Amino acid sequence: MSPSAPPGRTSPVTATLAENRLGVPAVLFFVLSAATPFTVVAGVITTGFATTGLTGIPFAFLLVGLLLGLFSVGYVSMARHVANAGAFYSYIAQGIGRPAGVGAAWVALLAYNALQVGLYGAIGAATQPLLYQWFGITPYWWVIALVAWAVTATLGVRRIDLNGHVLAVLLLAEVAVIMVYNVGSLAHPADGRYSYEALDPGNLLGPGVGAILILAVLGSVGFEAAVVFSEESRDPRRTVRTATYLSVAVIAVLYALSGWAMTVAAGSDRIVEVARVQGTEVVFNQAGAYLGNTLVEIGHVLFATSLVAAMIAFHNTTARYMFALGRERVLPAGFGRADRVSGAPRTASLWQSAVGLTVIVAYAVGDGDPLIHLFYWAGTSGGLGVLFLIAATSVAVVAFFGRYPHGESVWRRLIAPTVATLALTVVVVLAVGNVAALLGVSDAHPIAWAVPTGYLAAAVGGTAWGLILKRTRPDVYATIGLGARSVAASTLYTPGHVSAGREAAR
Repeated sequence: MSPSAPPGRTSPVTATLAENRLGVPAVLFFVLSAATPFTVVAGVITTGFATTGLTGIPFAFLLVGLLLGLFSVGYVSMARHVANAGAFYSYIAQGIGRPAGVGAAWVALLAYNALQVGLYGAIGAATQPLLYQWFGITPYWWVIALVAWAVTATLGVRRIDLNGHVLAVLLLAEVAVIMVYNVGSLAHPADGRYSYEALDPGNLLGPGVGAILILAVLGSVGFEAAVVFSEESRDPRRTVRTATYLSVAVIAVLYALSGWAMTVAAGSDRIVEVARVQGTEVVFNQAGAYLGNTLVEIGHVLFATSLVAAMIAFHNTTARYMFALGRERVLPAGFGRADRVSGAPRTASLWQSAVGLTVIVAYAVGDGDPLIHLFYWAGTSGGLGVLFLIAATSVAVVAFFGRYPHGESVWRRLIAPTVATLALTVVVVLAVGNVAALLGVSDAHPIAWAVPTGYLAAAVGGTAWGLILKRTRPDVYATIGLGARSVAASTLYTPGHVSAGREAAR
């Protein structure tokens, strides 16, 4: 019987997610799909070349990969002791304190919702040229977005492993074509010679280095999601550790290789000018010159499907954060119910779908620019929020192991997390100082201050709510950050078993 079902009755819902559904490959597909490889290769890398004028972007991805690898050492070590679908929220609650954890949860909900719904703004622009080419029609962007929304919403309430199978097909095809593009570019170096300047650390130096590092971090967002699926994984300790490290390595190498291949084909001395003229079509134009139009068309299709894959991945991540908060009654308890048959966080998934539908309708009615105002602004803002959470979680890891070493080595519990914290602090400072440049607006534009202010307000508001719970709902406060264990702890926290409940919640 489900912990949520009263005695003598069965319930269609449960307070825990389905266990033993995901192995390392499935979790890896979720993580890499959220990282949207084709979107980063076609959009982020070329934008970085064009806006900064620096050619060291490929090396920047390797450098950021090293940084995120250091962060992951403590991150996955903590995952061995704290298994919770609300990863950042739970870790910060356990490491820094429960009120701070609730503040992080509010930031996470804001950031992941922005990342998810922002993708609806890009799917129209990615799909309209294909539909016109094939059928001679150009539907409104919001019609295409609604179709993608319906697919995402449907899969969101189905079994998590079914979602994993869909992502596996889309992601493997996507990465395969990117690699074919890379081979084609590397087989046709400009002027008949290979240039390794893009991999020279010296070419990363310049006034735009801060923006490049931030773009590289934002392009890697999604790697952290392996922990979100820990409750549904087979052998969570091994699965989370392996999927996290593999995702960081694959992301860093794939993006660095793709960026370098572009510079080889265009010439390292011409790639900036090419990127400024051709924009996101650089990689497709290079493929067309060397591989033919058929592969270019396939690439455009996979560019569109990569956005759908990312929608599915971020939808599942966001729903599980809401589920974790509902289960611990930080949000209404209804969010913390999973379907007994599918194991999906049904209520949280439906609410997340409602948010997406509301945003699509609002932008359609308001005639806003879906590509700039929805996709780019929301996506960049969401990535910044995740960056803030990564930095705060790094601090939480150091604090957690400082109190409870749990037999972890000095490297895993202290050295790697501390170095990562210092480096991430530098990146956060650079990010805050370059918000306007990242969003492509002037310093005086309202969104330039609204984004960091919004996250600050969410963090402060969430922390205040945590303190209110401490005073008014000590039973709820005691279970913050416990994950599935909060179900057992809450049953012990009754007027006659107050001390037992507090002990279970520690």
